[in-house]
Amino acid sequence: MNPIRATLLGASLLACLSCTGKKEDERQAKAPAAASDTAELEDWPALRSSFAKDPAIEARVAEILATMTLEQKIGQMVQPEIKSITPDEVRRYYIGSVLNGGGSWPGMNKRATVQDWLKLADQYHAASMATDAEVPIPVIWGTDAVHGHSNVYGATIFPHNIGLGAAHDAELIERIAEATGQSTRATGIGWTFAPTVAVAQDARWGRTYESYSSQSALVREYAVAYVKGMQGALKEDGNVVATAKHFIGDGATDGGKDQGNALVSQSEMINVHGQGYYGAIEAGVQTVMASFNSWNDVAAGKDYGKMHGPGELLDVALKQKMGFDGFVVSDWNGIGQVTGCTDDSCPRAINAGIDMVMVPDAWKAFIANTVRQVKAGEIPQTRIDDAVTRILRVKLRAGLFDHKPSDSRYAGKPESLVHRDLARRAVRESLVLLKNDDGALPLKRGQRVLVVGKSADDLSNQTGGWSLTWQGTDNTNADFPNADSVLAGLREALGEGNVIHRDSAEGVDPATFDVAVAVFGETPYAETNGDIVPSDTMAHSRRHPEDLAVLKAAAAAGKPVVTVFLSGRALYANDLLNLSSAFVAGWLPGTEGKGVADVLVAGEDGAPAHDFRGTLTFPWPAIACPAKDSAPQFAVGQGLRYGDAKPVGKLPEDDRTACGEASTLPIFNLSDIAPFALHVAAGGAEQAVGADLNQVLRWPQAGPAVQVATVQVNTQQDAKEVTWLAPARFFSRNPSKNNLAALATARGAVQFDVLVKQAPTSPVRFGVDCGAGCGARVDLTTRFTGQAVGGKQTVKVPLACLGTLGADLTGIDVPFAISADAPFAAAFTNIKVVAGAADDADAVKCAQ
Repeated sequence: MNPIRATLLGASLLACLSCTGKKEDERQAKAPAAASDTAELEDWPALRSSFAKDPAIEARVAEILATMTLEQKIGQMVQPEIKSITPDEVRRYYIGSVLNGGGSWPGMNKRATVQDWLKLADQYHAASMATDAEVPIPVIWGTDAVHGHSNVYGATIFPHNIGLGAAHDAELIERIAEATGQSTRATGIGWTFAPTVAVAQDARWGRTYESYSSQSALVREYAVAYVKGMQGALKEDGNVVATAKHFIGDGATDGGKDQGNALVSQSEMINVHGQGYYGAIEAGVQTVMASFNSWNDVAAGKDYGKMHGPGELLDVALKQKMGFDGFVVSDWNGIGQVTGCTDDSCPRAINAGIDMVMVPDAWKAFIANTVRQVKAGEIPQTRIDDAVTRILRVKLRAGLFDHKPSDSRYAGKPESLVHRDLARRAVRESLVLLKNDDGALPLKRGQRVLVVGKSADDLSNQTGGWSLTWQGTDNTNADFPNADSVLAGLREALGEGNVIHRDSAEGVDPATFDVAVAVFGETPYAETNGDIVPSDTMAHSRRHPEDLAVLKAAAAAGKPVVTVFLSGRALYANDLLNLSSAFVAGWLPGTEGKGVADVLVAGEDGAPAHDFRGTLTFPWPAIACPAKDSAPQFAVGQGLRYGDAKPVGKLPEDDRTACGEASTLPIFNLSDIAPFALHVAAGGAEQAVGADLNQVLRWPQAGPAVQVATVQVNTQQDAKEVTWLAPARFFSRNPSKNNLAALATARGAVQFDVLVKQAPTSPVRFGVDCGAGCGARVDLTTRFTGQAVGGKQTVKVPLACLGTLGADLTGIDVPFAISADAPFAAAFTNIKVVAGAADDADAVKCAQ
């Protein structure tokens, strides 16, 4: 069977199975059906949106457009970040939209109240309506409300999309979208960057959890449900404008690399990765977000490049052939990745069909550049008019001219953020039972249960990325006031006195408990930082060996062990499965951990209170380095229910430590890559930089020697800008040490991107360490002066050179260090060791 056609099978059956009111066993479809009338598409399809063109709206758009100056039109096309624009600047520059990025809040207060959000929304709106334009145009605020209104303190956070996919319940998706819309309106925001309709194909991708399924039929069905629930006809008070993202192929990249290159055919892009957009457009979605990835159709000899740049896709495919009449928004500084463009200047992207440009910080320069480019004929006036027409059309359809943010009946109400019963139901439906040998589950009331594992009582691990902060890091349980951990759920269901909670089972008397529950899995990550690189594997224990140690200790007690595995993707875990009597894929369940206990714990009569309902929508790997055609351990559609007599038994274990050649050793990109961590040192003391993207570290507090802030060099919040105020050192360390000898033989170099903000007046030295009294230093002062100031460069220091200078390359604990004195300031990112880089013409010469 054609593999593309196979991914489309079962669309009509899945739609039926998720209808409201169908009996439970029907809604548990184990896999897509074996046949379907869905035909393979040969070209981008002509679609019919649920929004028919309204002659009155079209006439009003034309009237407003005719009154606007060029500056007013371009202002409508600009979307700055709230940290970088005031309400008065919205007024002065006729700004069309603002956004808050992940981890950005009113006043940069992580615990800003719903009233704080609403107040700022009203201020932006009032400013937009107070311009000197003949017809003032209301601003629209966009936010990443991707699993609930997840940036807002106190809001319910639903399971991430991978878990919702396992539920196979489109009615549930519609309800969640509806609830998220109401929560969003509570803060005065009228536009969400959701749903994500990626069809993820490689679980090494750090955004896999944002994908509902590796099967396109379910993604299309869910896209319809989500847009219908969140946006509807934009007539209900709780409706907000929805976004289908990221167009197109973000889930198709080679090796699962975020913002990477999709090496697929046009047929696969149309028939697999386009399906979510077809459903969303037919449901009436009003905005589409362009993707960071590239696309190279190698077989056809067609390289489209970055998706913010090809008019064949944004204009011809999306707007002309599919008939999308809303507007296309770029992603965070996405235009800057298009060849020949920068973050503040890109005629090519606008000419290709980008209508609204997300330019978080450099928006003033973007406006000036774009005005100049239109006047010079680089951007046709007709393209500007088309973009503004689309933006005005959406704003009129959404009723933004008719009310201010605080007019909503949900506005400013904390209770509008909270949807706990619905979220708890979503958790129950999303759980997938992969093993239940010897009837370890359900847990019985009256049993004494030992609970172990790092995620048992950790709401940050439970919610994952895009939760309060962008990467989901730097959160504690106190940051989630309307939430319960898995441990809290077990204590409530089993009784406080029957639950023994320990970090590990070591030293615990087995006689004091009947069964152990181990709750662990991945720690939070989001885009790029979550990617699994070729020098690693898909084995969970390779990345989190502490979980294996905890499970071994629990299993050694000789009692049944139930593992609840919280992750953003299916990972190789045969070693964990072999130590577990029962194994539950809990995904990233959000703030309602009691939903896990609902299914794990029997009712008063000893029978299951809730059955397992979830089935896999991604293949679960059987080996640590799965290929596309590898046989899975558990196939798509698998998932046990109570009463199923399907013992898993002993599984083969794979102890590989790398899936690719040791050609690259990542150290830092967006954040530390385990096991490395960034530090600063001065005066014989040191301090970890930490993962907080919003914190500006000035250290030491008494007489700072260095300041570290998160900035952008290549992509969103990817770099650390270090300002030297006194002699200090900025470095990365792995206490376990790395053997870089093989990479040195492979002509490797330590490589990093740097953007110098202030030139040094004293020596700047790069170094590596190999323990006390062991290391090497290279003077890079000339690399950071003169023409280097203000521009990005990539520095490559050959490992062989460092070895010649005295470093023991078989035991490097500090692979990157910069030592300097004031004045000097530079931003560093993309730190790694790369094979072959020593041979590059721009590599540092050891003789120098």
